[in-house]
Amino acid sequence: MKKWLLSALVLLVILVGLLLLRPVQALLIGWYLPKFLDHAPTSVLAADAQGPIYFQSATVFDFDVILAGMHGAQPSIGLGYLSMPAGASAAQPVPAMVILPGSGGISPGREEEYAKLLNRHGIAAFIVEYYEPRGMTKDYSYRLRSGSVTEFDIVTDAYSALKLLSTSPVIDPKRIGLMGFSYGAMATRIAMDDRIRAVLAPQSPGFALFADFYGPCFQKLGTTKTNGGPLLTLRGTADNSNDLAACAQRENELEALGVAVERHTFEGAGHAWENTTPQQLNDKPYIVGCELDYDARGFAWLNGRRVSDVDADASRLERIAARYFGNSGLLDCAKYGYLMGKDEVATQGGYEALLGFWKRGLR
Repeated sequence: MKKWLLSALVLLVILVGLLLLRPVQALLIGWYLPKFLDHAPTSVLAADAQGPIYFQSATVFDFDVILAGMHGAQPSIGLGYLSMPAGASAAQPVPAMVILPGSGGISPGREEEYAKLLNRHGIAAFIVEYYEPRGMTKDYSYRLRSGSVTEFDIVTDAYSALKLLSTSPVIDPKRIGLMGFSYGAMATRIAMDDRIRAVLAPQSPGFALFADFYGPCFQKLGTTKTNGGPLLTLRGTADNSNDLAACAQRENELEALGVAVERHTFEGAGHAWENTTPQQLNDKPYIVGCELDYDARGFAWLNGRRVSDVDADASRLERIAARYFGNSGLLDCAKYGYLMGKDEVATQGGYEALLGFWKRGLR
């Protein structure tokens, strides 16, 4: 279907949906959204496994679904691209890194380049593709893709990938890290909350370490315990989508829980500095000046009000409808356009920081 026609349909759905009750809004959303991918998942990795790998995962949409023990989660298939370093064997299992892309998806110059870098240094890499298994191909608009697949869906895929990689005879299950860019970095920090590990991978000690590449910092989960893995953060001073004061607060909160945090800030760098496109302002939305505060059940609050009016038993479609048609107050915090694009100094700095962090973290 032509992209302009898809965009017109989205606008029509939103305009009509505003006039309807929530159950009808959900039905309308369900009519428009694509079906999930149906593919046989891999449950145990063979020693020679590489390339695209499908695995069992779930779609949760909101934090409260995870904290409720996955009550209401929708089973779904995950997809990742596995690449291995030379010399990996059952006699010498290698460490691995799960890589979570940003909200724009796998981007030229970024995820695959990091996978190659890690492979050259003896580390397996698994790039998670979280949109396409949920039917969200690039024919759909950016806002629809990012609005219907959330950071909590991404963290669910991440833990599903962790469990899958742990079955490989050539990967050391105790040395699997997690890194993410932007949206994927938000999911990376979320994954540090030990309540999430206890639900999604209760038999696993969790990820060995975490790396946050310019992940926005407006969410306060109420984390009281992590699995103890260290955190690397990398940000640019010219990236308006990263409120550096809020990010420092999130990092300080983790340090108070005993997490070792290593910070790197690149002067003049914007967002997504590894991308091959020249540095320029985009028109994407970002949140600034607001903090989402999650309660013990996993519901988000803003200025004393619940962000979403859905209850714990709401379906995914009802939750999406609430996001599109509800009045969460987040619009008052939304701004549009931030600097992103190629910055060679930050790119090389990120490579060096990650490799050094790996060596120190795994020691």
